[in-house]
Amino acid sequence: MNTLRSVFVRSNKALTSLTEKVSTVANLRRRLCTAGAAAAAEKGEDALLKWLLLLIPGATFGLGTWQVKRRQWKLKLIDDLRRLTTSEPIPLPIDPLELNALEYRRVKVRGHFDHTKELYILPRSPVDPEKEAREAGRLSSSGETGANVITPFYCTDLGITILVNRGYVPKNKIKPETRMKGQAESEIDMVGVVRLTEVRKPFVPPNNVERNSWHYRDLEAMSSVAETQPIFIDADFRSTIPGGPIGGQTRVTLRNEHMQYIITWYGLCAATSYMWYAKFIKKIIL
Repeated sequence: MNTLRSVFVRSNKALTSLTEKVSTVANLRRRLCTAGAAAAAEKGEDALLKWLLLLIPGATFGLGTWQVKRRQWKLKLIDDLRRLTTSEPIPLPIDPLELNALEYRRVKVRGHFDHTKELYILPRSPVDPEKEAREAGRLSSSGETGANVITPFYCTDLGITILVNRGYVPKNKIKPETRMKGQAESEIDMVGVVRLTEVRKPFVPPNNVERNSWHYRDLEAMSSVAETQPIFIDADFRSTIPGGPIGGQTRVTLRNEHMQYIITWYGLCAATSYMWYAKFIKKIIL
């Protein structure tokens, strides 16, 4: 009896020991699996972060390339505008559809002014055509302010009345009686640049018809007030009448700052590419 009890006790101890060993092995395997899974998950997260961060230099490279194309487009547009404003003038067409495709095109007309219906676009600074050419793409102002004088012009060669921006006058010359020498009434030949109507920009005050104070070119309203066709040209500098408004007030310069953007985006692309390479390829601690 004692022998059986002794055998039972020893067997129980052996079973308990074996169970503990199996449990220890299982726990060890579980820990190893957990550590492996954590390492795999961490590795996966690092890989995801690696490729996500690569989007930054890729995006900045794309933006830089887009600015290169925009700059080429802007340079072509500036060249086209300069060519239009220096080309030989053509007879003024009266077909509205044809005129819509001729903005900035030089045209010629013959006729006389009706000074009794002048309109004033103000405030305006004088445009120096030579300075405009030198500073193409920049924002500049002479600091002087005045107005552009818009006068009905009866075209004897076409039988219609149009609006002509005769040019700039300073504040003290806005009233017609202060510049009577330049109020020509005889028939003259006029060369100018076709302009289309404008949409009022933000922060630009609305036109005040009652006070004859215009802040942007609204051809429909202006032609209605002056009883003309909705056709508008800017007289060129050579059409200036001594003592009258200074012609050549067409501002055709365009801002061309794309090179700055190109340098900025490509610079960011280079910097972020190096940082990505240093962190994920060379494993440099930044």
